[in-house]
Amino acid sequence: MMKYLVLTIVVIFVLFGCRGLGDKQEKSPELIIYSGRSQSLVEPIIEQFSELTEIPVSVKYGKTGAIAGMIIEEGSKSPADIFFAQDPGGLGSVYDQLAVLPDSISNQVPEWSRDKNGKWVGISGRARVVVYNTETLREEDLPDSIEDFTDPAWKGRIGWAPGNSSFQAMVSAMRLIWGEDRTKDWLEGIVKNEPNIYPKNTPIVDAVGKGEIDVGFVNHYYLHRFLSEKGESFKARNYYTRSSDPGSLILAAAAGILETSKNKESAERLLNFMLSSTGQQYFAGQTFEFPINDKAKPSLLLPQLDELTRPEINLSDLSDVKGTQSLLLETESLTGGN
Repeated sequence: MMKYLVLTIVVIFVLFGCRGLGDKQEKSPELIIYSGRSQSLVEPIIEQFSELTEIPVSVKYGKTGAIAGMIIEEGSKSPADIFFAQDPGGLGSVYDQLAVLPDSISNQVPEWSRDKNGKWVGISGRARVVVYNTETLREEDLPDSIEDFTDPAWKGRIGWAPGNSSFQAMVSAMRLIWGEDRTKDWLEGIVKNEPNIYPKNTPIVDAVGKGEIDVGFVNHYYLHRFLSEKGESFKARNYYTRSSDPGSLILAAAAGILETSKNKESAERLLNFMLSSTGQQYFAGQTFEFPINDKAKPSLLLPQLDELTRPEINLSDLSDVKGTQSLLLETESLTGGN
């Protein structure tokens, strides 16, 4: 009798106890994302990934520079699996802490939008533009190059956000294309024109639409968010500069996987999802960004990337964020203006 009782207990353990252990082993560990992209822009696509894959995801949101600083401070103890940055400069700040991505991920995007050594990959494209007030200006009134906004005729009419990481990426491109002296001259010229300083792009577009300033230096998609909310009567439009200079730079929101990630398989699945037709169509249709590959078409409200005059550079060359910030401080760009 005792023999049968023991045998019955063993069978129950095998059928139920081992099944429970198997369930625990099959459950995916939590994927931890540190995001320099705002919650309103990327939370829906991250939630969609989690629902489709049943991989639990936790996201820490903040400004790209602050998130990069946190990763540096945490070092090898960082719990982050992925750093999703507003631009490659932020990823450059933690470059030594990033893992090399598989070619199957990196090769999904064009060469200009991925790291030369395979440590990060572009997810969506954002054009630098001049947003202008349509009551006071026509597109033909605007100069061919962003360089010409140093003309005294623009005094008191400009808005910029020199503390914004995308603006700083543009200045890094100026340093790369124009050199230090010419970039310094441009910054000092804009400061002399007493620009209005804003903390980020959104209030610049709002100020242009209200006629408080005539032009602003921003990323393209902020205007389209205003137009979707306020309609075509909103009195601002984007101008893609006619010259192939840093004022028409195409940036990329980008992501990399931490070398210390404990969940690299799920991290790679997320990047593949972001670059899939589903992910790329989300960025094209919902955030008005340029898809970074051919798996989706840009919004009909946007020009084709190959229609724009833009400098041909690899975004991994814009990693010297500290040098750019030092130049901004030297020229009083971070404190000058109104």
